[in-house]
Amino acid sequence: LQKYIYENPDSIPLYEIKEGIRICVLAREVPTNSGFIDALGLDSDGDIYIIETKLYKNPDKRLVVAQVLDYGAALWKSSTNMESFIDFLEKEINKNSGISLTQKLKEFFQLTDDDLSILLENVERNLNDGNFKFVILMDKTHPQLKDLIYFINQNSQFDIYVVELEYYK
Repeated sequence: LQKYIYENPDSIPLYEIKEGIRICVLAREVPTNSGFIDALGLDSDGDIYIIETKLYKNPDKRLVVAQVLDYGAALWKSSTNMESFIDFLEKEINKNSGISLTQKLKEFFQLTDDDLSILLENVERNLNDGNFKFVILMDKTHPQLKDLIYFINQNSQFDIYVVELEYYK
């Protein structure tokens, strides 16, 4: 599932939440002090998405919420330097696609140089502020998890999206 969303980021139906949104998935298995973020992405506004994939057979669905928040805290704490964050993304993109981060972002979002500068400024601000969007992708979503996420979204500053993505093999 991680590989699939990396190769097909438009399969994440966040456009149902915000019209016209597209996520560019930039890296998989992003190391943090709390473990590995399954996927990390950006949208054209510079919002940072921490994406966690889980299968329904996973025993405790509620733990995934704590897990993504823990990843956000670890990313925020360890990414005090935008330059090191960009360097990491640059290496990952170059390794996987042979192009630069700027080239990937410009092509994916069809950006001008000025638009790219604004996007990167927004990424830096969101990274420094710990302002992340959390996406939990599951093959089937448990009703209690939906209730928990609804409650968190209504009573906090976090944006947590749970996305049910059918997976066929």
